[in-house]
Amino acid sequence: MRKLKNSELDRLSVEDFKKTAKTPIIIVLDNIRSLNNVGSVFRTSDAFLIEKIYLCGITATPPHKDIHKTALGSTDTVAWEYVENTMDLVENLKAENVRICAIEQAEKATMLNNFTPETDTKYALVFGNEVKGVAQDVVSVSDVVIEIPQFGTKHSLNISVSCGVVVWDLFSKLVNQFK
Repeated sequence: MRKLKNSELDRLSVEDFKKTAKTPIIIVLDNIRSLNNVGSVFRTSDAFLIEKIYLCGITATPPHKDIHKTALGSTDTVAWEYVENTMDLVENLKAENVRICAIEQAEKATMLNNFTPETDTKYALVFGNEVKGVAQDVVSVSDVVIEIPQFGTKHSLNISVSCGVVVWDLFSKLVNQFK
């Protein structure tokens, strides 16, 4: 078995990426402190054809060298927008019939492995601050709270890891629905 070279990976060009149908998932970053986390979320979003990223509150926006360091150019492919107030954004998305999913540990949360996305539904996945998580007011108005099952001694995962886990899980479930 031989590792493939980047030139053998048959990836989309930036222009083709922008024209390609997207996964019906929007990512909302609620007051993320780490620029490296922001860049990693962009890279994950590129990999799974995420429709758009909203950067809210204190979350930094491109261009920035620390975002670029982990995004590796995906800030040029994935659509993004800055919105100051996460609650305003969530209310607007709900008005557009987007299903709001807070990724958080909460009472009556649905475990990720038990969550089945519906076809013909667009989802907004809200990921929160590295210390405080998703703001309580956002959790309170979410259509569902999704929790990543964890079995060790730590209480949480890094936001970029959480994003990768949740996006991959939903992407794989959505792709399987169309087979």
